[in-house]
Amino acid sequence: MSDEEKTPAREVIADYAQAHFRYFRTVDGTVYAQRNGHPVARPIRSQGTTGSHRQELMVGLFNDGVGVFNGTALKEALDLIEALAMSQPVQQVHIRVAPGLDGATWLDLGRNDGQSVRIHPTGWDIVTPDPAEVCWRRTQLTGQLPFPVKDTDGKGIDLLMRLCNFANAETECLAIAWLIGCLGPTVPVPAPFLTGPQGAGKSTGGRMLIRIIEGMSGDLRRAPKDEENLIAAVGAGWVTALDNLSHLTPDLSDAMCCIVTGAENIKRALFTDGDVFRVSYRRPLLMTGIDVGVIRPDLAERLLPLRLERPKVRRTEAELWTEYEEILPVVLGSLLDLTVLVRAAEADIPTDLRMADFAHLCAQLDAATGLGALGAYRASLDDLNDDVIEGDLLAQTVLKYAAGLDPGTEERMTSAEWLHCLTGLYSGEECRPLPKGWPTTGKVLSDRLKRLQPTLAARGVLIDWGRTMSARYIEMARPPGPPLPHEQEPAF
Repeated sequence: MSDEEKTPAREVIADYAQAHFRYFRTVDGTVYAQRNGHPVARPIRSQGTTGSHRQELMVGLFNDGVGVFNGTALKEALDLIEALAMSQPVQQVHIRVAPGLDGATWLDLGRNDGQSVRIHPTGWDIVTPDPAEVCWRRTQLTGQLPFPVKDTDGKGIDLLMRLCNFANAETECLAIAWLIGCLGPTVPVPAPFLTGPQGAGKSTGGRMLIRIIEGMSGDLRRAPKDEENLIAAVGAGWVTALDNLSHLTPDLSDAMCCIVTGAENIKRALFTDGDVFRVSYRRPLLMTGIDVGVIRPDLAERLLPLRLERPKVRRTEAELWTEYEEILPVVLGSLLDLTVLVRAAEADIPTDLRMADFAHLCAQLDAATGLGALGAYRASLDDLNDDVIEGDLLAQTVLKYAAGLDPGTEERMTSAEWLHCLTGLYSGEECRPLPKGWPTTGKVLSDRLKRLQPTLAARGVLIDWGRTMSARYIEMARPPGPPLPHEQEPAF
C-alpha cells in the first residue's frame, strides 16, 4: 500500500476513540471521556497522575493491536474529538456523592470496576451505575471504600462511637447527623469543629469521621495559606478536613462560609486573554483544634461544635487503626441503613435556624431514632452565640445597653449617635481606653452591627435600619417577653 493510500494516524486514533469511549462536555466547557459502559469519566486534557484519558487511550490502542502512535498524532486526534464533543449534550460530573433518578443518591466506592452504592427510598444496593445517569470524577484524593455490610442492625454506629472520644450523647448524635448529611449531594451541612483538651484525640476522631466517606486514604491537612489553594483542595475531594486550627483570619473565615453553603469563582483561563472558567464548590468541611480564638458570627451559624474528652485508657496507633479498618465495612453499612430510615421519616422543617436543611435532617433523625439531635443542635448554636459574644466587646456593650431598655420598647439614633453612646458606655467614668478594633465611624459601627444582628437577635435584642425624611437611623428594640437570656455584665 502506498503512503497516499494509508489512513492518517490521527484518523485511526479518532475512529478507535469514538468506538470505545463516550465524549461529552460539562457546563463549564470541559470535555470528558467515559469508557463505554463504565461510570468513571476523565477530562481529555488532563495530564494527572491518577490516569489521564491520553494514557488510557494509548494503552487501549496498544493492547488491541492497533499500534503505537507519536504525540503529534494523539494531539491532533484529541483536538478533533474535543471539537466534536462541544456539540454533545451537557452532563455533570461528580466526586464521591451524586444525585440519581427516582429520588436516589449515589456513593462512589472508588473502585476500578466502578461499583457504587445506590441509596434509594426503600434501601440501598451495590451496583454499577448507568453512565448516562452518573459520571464519576476521580482525583488523587479519591480513596477506595470497602463494600458495606448489609443487615448490621445498627451495631456499626455503636462500634464507631466506642472508638471516638465524644464527650456526651448529644455530641454523638450530632456527629451521626453530620455523617448522614455528607451522603446528601444537595444538602449543605454545618462544619464540625472537633475541640477538647490536649490528648483528647481530636485529630484521630476527625480522621475516623472522614474515612467513613473518603476511605482509609482520607486524611486531615493544614489550612492552606491562601484561598486559591484552599479552593483547589476543596474541588479535588468531597470532605475537606483541616487540622489543628488555632486562628481564623477574616479571609479564611469567609472562605469557610462559602465552602459550607456553596459559591462560585470565575478565573481567567491559562494562556488566554479573555477566556474564563468557572469553579463551583460546596463541600462538607471538618475542622479540629483546641481553640480558634474569636469566631465571626456568620461562621458561627455554620459550625457544629463536637467536644471530645481525654480517654482513660490509651491504645497504640497500630492497634486502633487495625480495629477501625476491620469495622469500617460494618460502620458504613450501618450508616447507609440509618440514612434510608432518616430520609423516609417525616418531620416538620424548623424555620428559625439558618441551616434549615440540616435542622430538618436532625428532626428526621429524631423521628426515626429519638436521639434528640435537633435539641442538641440548638444547644450547640446557643453555645456558639455565647462564644461570639464573649469574644466581641461591642456585642457585650450593646447587650449592656439593651438591658436598660424596657421590654417592648425601641430606640432610634443615627449611627454616629449610637457610636457616641456605646463608646461612652464602654469607657465609663474612668475613660477606659478603647480596645483595638473598636468602631471609629458610624459607618463602621453599622457594618459591625449587621454582622452581629443574628447573634444579638438570639439574645433578645433586635437591630434594624431605616430612614426618615432627613437621615438614616439604626433602631434597637427589646420585644415583649422575659429578661434577656444570659444577661451579664460585659467582660471589660
